[in-house]
Amino acid sequence: MTAEGDSGLLRDTTRVTGHEALVQNIEAAMSLANAVRSTLGPFGLDKMLVDDEGRILVTNDGVTIIDTARVEHPAAKMIISACTIQDEVARDGTTSTILLASELLVNAWEMILQGIHPAQIAAGYRLASEAAVQALPDIAREMNGDNELLEATMTSLAGKGQSSSRTHLAKIAVKAAQSITVVSKTGPPMATGDGTLKDEAEETGMSGGSESGIRADPTLVKVISNRGGVTTDSHLVRGLVLAKSCIHPDMVDWLEGGKILLIDGGLERRAPSLDATLKITSPGMLNAFRDKDRDILRQQVDAVIALAPNLVVVRDGVDDEARQWLADAGITAYRRVESPDLDLLARATGATMIHRPESADAQALGTFASSREELWYETTHWIMEGSAESGATLVICGTTEEVMAEAERCFDDALGVACQLLEEPYLLPGGGATHIALARRIRRYAESIPGREQLAAEGFADALEVIPRTLAENSGIDPIDALLQLVAKQTTHGDWIGLDAASKSPEDMDEKAIREPLRITRQVIRGATDSAISLLRIDDVLWARQEPTSPDESSTKIDSDK
Repeated sequence: MTAEGDSGLLRDTTRVTGHEALVQNIEAAMSLANAVRSTLGPFGLDKMLVDDEGRILVTNDGVTIIDTARVEHPAAKMIISACTIQDEVARDGTTSTILLASELLVNAWEMILQGIHPAQIAAGYRLASEAAVQALPDIAREMNGDNELLEATMTSLAGKGQSSSRTHLAKIAVKAAQSITVVSKTGPPMATGDGTLKDEAEETGMSGGSESGIRADPTLVKVISNRGGVTTDSHLVRGLVLAKSCIHPDMVDWLEGGKILLIDGGLERRAPSLDATLKITSPGMLNAFRDKDRDILRQQVDAVIALAPNLVVVRDGVDDEARQWLADAGITAYRRVESPDLDLLARATGATMIHRPESADAQALGTFASSREELWYETTHWIMEGSAESGATLVICGTTEEVMAEAERCFDDALGVACQLLEEPYLLPGGGATHIALARRIRRYAESIPGREQLAAEGFADALEVIPRTLAENSGIDPIDALLQLVAKQTTHGDWIGLDAASKSPEDMDEKAIREPLRITRQVIRGATDSAISLLRIDDVLWARQEPTSPDESSTKIDSDK
């Protein structure tokens, strides 16, 4: 309906209130869940996304689907925001977040029809969510060795690509994660990886890594594409790889360690910042202007030479004379390096990026372990291995652009999972076992909650079961029968009984090596609960039908009405 008022303030605004607003938000969440539901699990299917220009994207990755699709409804965007944070924090579990948030809203609507106020439902959901997070340590166990690290990483790739490709990419991801692992003596403040401080993590028995703390940053791994071959030809190179060659033939292209200087600018004659016209009044003025420009360039290069770096990396260009001066000084230089790559070099070497060489000092220099150039498929690549937070580069191979893009997405997921397991080495059972175990605990916990919040807690437990139900559906199993069998067998055999999609029966997930990082499930519960509660509290949606006017126009209108 359209809002009306004596002042006409909402005259150009469409307003939806009460139950109608909540129904529309729930329908938007359900539509989003239905779009990604069939991608969950080892038998999940792919989605084909086609843009306006006819370009095709085939993927099984939930966050890629929702990022690529054009979603307009604000309620759906709120859930997508939770998924984005899920991907940033846990690197996996985005589809589960959408499904759980949607199911929480559907269950809330059924309770609202029974006369329960949304605020009471939100309070019950919040209590149940906190109880579920507190119960996770009882279900989880500590990871044991590199073999379990690889198995958990492979579980995150279930249903994505071919089996041989998944195994290969998972092995590379584990190797890459281990190569960028840093042990901090003081212990990182993000020991749990989700914003929980270390002291809080210790209270729940889930402090990440060792006593000294472990940090593995997946952004230190660069990915480049190399056309040709198949996905299993993809390989990891220790160090950062750039399609670059040194800027002068006399420069040394193989160095065994040394100092590096990073310039966030260029070593070239500066163009005037403003449009200007020079009036030449004597024959020597032009030569004097050129000489002065050359002197300024020489001063910059001399400042670089005075720092005595072995390597100089420049974001912009390097003047021809500057190249020769650097070569004569025995300095190897690379130019036109993009800002993201320059940032990776800074983190890998401990160098500080400078804007003007004249103002730099020795503290701005970083150190590297090796620098070399190799010829790959008629293209020269520069490989630099740092000595601080040493990075790595994955060379993705594939037959088509689409195959390489999907392989890169799979690797990103696997790398993120491997890194978080190194930081917080605790595992939960897959196959929906964790969600069923939590649902059983929440139902018992609900009995201790007085008031109508008890019904909300039971609705939360019911919503958790959407994950095993969806896994069963995508595996061709009756979801109700599968759920009943899982609950019954968990009661007698423990919390690690989950659905094995291959055998289509309840199995011990530890014996089947189907394990997931604790951080993923914890973030899914928190993100989905927050999204659902935020939407439950909305009872009024106002849609503006025109662009807002400027403050000046508004004040003029107010003055004229007086």
